[in-house]
Amino acid sequence: MITRELARLIREKRDDRKVIIILGPRQSGKTTLLKMLFENSADRVMWLNGDDAEVRQRFENPSSSRIRNYIGDAQIVIFDEAQRIVNIGLCLKIITDNFPGVKVYASGSSSFDLANRINEPLTGRKWEYILFPLSFMEMASHDGLLQEEGLLEHRLVYGYYPDVINHPGNEKEILNALSDSYLYKDILAWERILKPDRLEKLVQALAFQTGNEVSYNELGKITGLDNKTVEKYIQLLEKAFIVFRLNSFSRNLKNELSKSRKIYFFDNGLRNAVISQFNPIGLRNDEGALWENFLVSERYKYIEYKRVFCNRYFWRTTQQQEIDYLEERDGILYAWEFKWNDDRNARMPSSFSQAYPENRFILINRKNYLSFISDIPAEELANYPFS
Repeated sequence: MITRELARLIREKRDDRKVIIILGPRQSGKTTLLKMLFENSADRVMWLNGDDAEVRQRFENPSSSRIRNYIGDAQIVIFDEAQRIVNIGLCLKIITDNFPGVKVYASGSSSFDLANRINEPLTGRKWEYILFPLSFMEMASHDGLLQEEGLLEHRLVYGYYPDVINHPGNEKEILNALSDSYLYKDILAWERILKPDRLEKLVQALAFQTGNEVSYNELGKITGLDNKTVEKYIQLLEKAFIVFRLNSFSRNLKNELSKSRKIYFFDNGLRNAVISQFNPIGLRNDEGALWENFLVSERYKYIEYKRVFCNRYFWRTTQQQEIDYLEERDGILYAWEFKWNDDRNARMPSSFSQAYPENRFILINRKNYLSFISDIPAEELANYPFS
């Protein structure tokens, strides 16, 4: 079984009183992770699935006595698909406050419903994590670094969903099924969107604009939606862990773009499924966009799993000077430029260097990308003890 990075973080919180909340895309492995953590546990574990109508009914009007009668002497209580339980936040609060010998875990496939139901009741009572599709480093730890590096172009096309990884040869069918049945399920169910065909057009437009600045006005023209609806739909797609935004950085220069954004997909494979493009890298004209999406999404996973506290941006001016990716950490700006072609060079724009002298600038290509998605110096990775 592939070891997930998130398992380490969850184990570290095993003995405190707070609820562990695991959010993430459908099919990213949340249930599998929880089963792996507790399959050989000496504790008494109770599994409750929010898809079960009886479970939903039992917790519809929660009280301390009703919950105690139901969970009995369980020491660990796991709510899977917790977003389906109407009063899940109150349920978790009651258990946490009244049953000191019980540790609670809850998982959900999207944040906007589960988070809305737990945030207020569980203030100060929870640890919240995101489980992404598998990462490059998780696969390198499992199969070996050299093998995973050899699969780089394959991953750029088919991504890292566990089902895709575990069924080689069936990637297209699995990703098409994911994009058809799962992609809009949560959004359509909870938001009662009346024009799902326009939502689908929006996702396709975002896929074609990966790595570029996104204009809500332009997207509105493509989809037939007004700007506010475009923004609302993108926010919903973020909360369903389909895409995420990167905002522009602006502090000192008048010609900096201050309200622009780029939008990336959490998984390259899902992005390609949306537009039905599974051609090999050598037969594509969007390899640069796929490379950038891969790097930024893998960096996102690394930041979340390693608990790196930073602000993330891109930078561009009205004169088209740009930097692909920025992180602000402890007063220092770390700037990266991405190139798929190893022979291409990049320089930091002089206006950026002058305006922000406290910076570090690095060109990322196929020779040194490991240091970006793992934060381990490239020269050390060959001997790094993956385990």
